[in-house]
Amino acid sequence: MFNKCLSLFSVSVIAGAALWARSTTQAPDYRAIADWPQLPAGFQFGQVTGVATDRDDNVYVFHRGKKPLAVFDKAGKFLRGWGDYLVKTAHGLRIDAAGNIWTTDIGSHLVMKFDAEGKLLLTLGQKNKPGDTPDTFNKPADVAVAPSGEFYVADGYGNSRVVKFSRDGKYLKEWGKKGKGEGEFNLPHAICLDAKGRVYVGDRENDRIQVFDADGKFLGQWRNSGAPFGLHLHAGQMFVADGRAHAINVMNLDGKRLHTWGMKGTDAGQFRLPHWVCRDSQGALYVAEVDGKRVQKFAAP
Repeated sequence: MFNKCLSLFSVSVIAGAALWARSTTQAPDYRAIADWPQLPAGFQFGQVTGVATDRDDNVYVFHRGKKPLAVFDKAGKFLRGWGDYLVKTAHGLRIDAAGNIWTTDIGSHLVMKFDAEGKLLLTLGQKNKPGDTPDTFNKPADVAVAPSGEFYVADGYGNSRVVKFSRDGKYLKEWGKKGKGEGEFNLPHAICLDAKGRVYVGDRENDRIQVFDADGKFLGQWRNSGAPFGLHLHAGQMFVADGRAHAINVMNLDGKRLHTWGMKGTDAGQFRLPHWVCRDSQGALYVAEVDGKRVQKFAAP
């Protein structure tokens, strides 16, 4: 792309590099929203690991600081927060179709389900006891919930597996082991489902997304996803937070990369380790940054 810029615009090497940086800082269809969100006095984010929106487009932010679950309206106004003394080390965040909040805690090896006001509804795993049994995890990374209520856990840092549960938390099955082959993982870090029930797993350290049916049968893999730290699927497009490249990749469900945007930096539209990404009902995108310790909002036209 750098050479293409030179040939198209006949500029110097330095000017061509600057043009390349600007053109990849922001996707053509998205605009960074300044001063979003408005943090309350005395409150600041730690490392931000997760972001998700509910049916009203309220934005839930999961971070490694006080009130690790912080909720904002779409304009960025702080609504509430909770999680002190419950969350040790924030990681994954999802909201299911019923509005329940799902988190993974890599510090205490737990998966927790809350209602929208912060009431704890379900805990899976044994606190501070890593393991690879049906009732333990080892630094679980993410959760995906099916319309039926069954859910999948990407048990990814200490283990290399996907675990499937019934809607009430009963262990059903698991698949995966450490490796590079089909159905093997090197840090299954993100997980999501499509309308057909297919399971997409961000196999982070193998730089690929693997696709399975609902029972774990391998269907295929995408090797041009970059490092899939975070996955969000909407309307046939997969948004991938590539934490290694400090970029967002957008792909279709054939595994074709449609475009890439972003670069390392602290300016609006730049990223420092983008870890999670989501889209609201109006088309706005939210990107959570670990090293940047922030959430950025991008408005679609």
